[in-house]
Amino acid sequence: MTQSQKVHRRAAVLSIGDELTLGQTLDTNSKWVSERLMDLGIKPVEHVTVPDDLDAHIRVLLRLAHEVDVIISTGGLGPTADDLTRQAVAAASGDVLVEDVISLEEIKAIFTNRKREMPEVNRVQALRPSRARAISNPHGTAPGIHAVIGDVDVFCAPGPPGELFPMFRERISPLLRPEPGRLVRTRIIGCCGIGESEIATRLGSLMDRERNPLVGTTASGGVVTCRVRVEGMMSGLEAEGLLDEAERGIRGKLGVHAFATGHNSLARACVEELKKRKQMLGVVESCTGGMLGAAVTEVAGSSAVFVGGLQTYSNGLKEKLAGVKRETLEKFGAVSREVAREMAVGGCAALGCEWCVSVTGIAGPDGGSVEKPVGTVWIGIAGPHGVVTRRFAMSGERQPVRQWSVTAALGALWMDLHQSDVKMLREQERR
Repeated sequence: MTQSQKVHRRAAVLSIGDELTLGQTLDTNSKWVSERLMDLGIKPVEHVTVPDDLDAHIRVLLRLAHEVDVIISTGGLGPTADDLTRQAVAAASGDVLVEDVISLEEIKAIFTNRKREMPEVNRVQALRPSRARAISNPHGTAPGIHAVIGDVDVFCAPGPPGELFPMFRERISPLLRPEPGRLVRTRIIGCCGIGESEIATRLGSLMDRERNPLVGTTASGGVVTCRVRVEGMMSGLEAEGLLDEAERGIRGKLGVHAFATGHNSLARACVEELKKRKQMLGVVESCTGGMLGAAVTEVAGSSAVFVGGLQTYSNGLKEKLAGVKRETLEKFGAVSREVAREMAVGGCAALGCEWCVSVTGIAGPDGGSVEKPVGTVWIGIAGPHGVVTRRFAMSGERQPVRQWSVTAALGALWMDLHQSDVKMLREQERR
């Protein structure tokens, strides 16, 4: 096999499949591969997705081979007519396909172990470009490929995560050549109760694009993530020190709005805070129909602080279970500050907990009005200090509104759990 001697500084991650370009399947492989590359000190600079189209696949491979040092490709190695990765790599590298004897025997062995005869269609999976190397796949029938296009290494792995992940860790990763001494390290800090533009204003020069570490933000589903990246010739200890310094700067600017480091969720942050306080939480839900309670109970160990919840979708159950007064419902309607308040207070009494979060809203697509359009959501937080209510105006379809309502409720709880912000929340309620 022709060997590339190029140091791998910049990488592209290539995902193959109509199901990806058509939006039928979410590409999570690219995220996983990029995280592994970053751990190795190789910087991913591009994610590309192409359909099961041979010409498009070849064009992308040829372009990327002029722009990066290594290409990691996933998908297109199956046995069917739309699996074209082998042909594309052979064409882009000016090569022809040959049958790899060892791969063929390994594929046959997999079927033998399953007490089945190998279908003839699977024989195509043993093909590889003649100058390329097959990568063994003990977890499936699709061997990987290590080829070279120009002077750029191309590693092709199967798409199923159960095959991709072990192949990358055990077979591909040892063949990568990051620049010795060069590190790329990242850290993320989740933020709530504040918008992306306000965060940018507060962080100011910390977000200068010439800084190292580099700080950026991403908003998604009611949470803003501050992303910190440090890269360069340094030790792991130096990199962690720079990340620590950047995190201190971010937290100093954002205060309680920064709820977690890493991939910890808002629900986990609230659960951990309640554990510290040794206080219990309950929920009373209307438009979210149990989603808020489900988000809390997804956190391992949440039983230490979560007593349970009431699903009060109808007005009758709001009265019966949460103690909402009928006159309150008749006068103000189910989606109102007053009902959210009584739901939260009644939840504390009914469930016997120090804290209760209530959610009542109009998720749509029907039920809106001029005064209360679809996406109007009221959240109540009852706690040892009293009750706080907040109104949210959300946009979008039914499911996103419900999911954002859960995030908003958890964010409001997080903010209210911190006594320094209680006054601010009460002022917002009075506006």
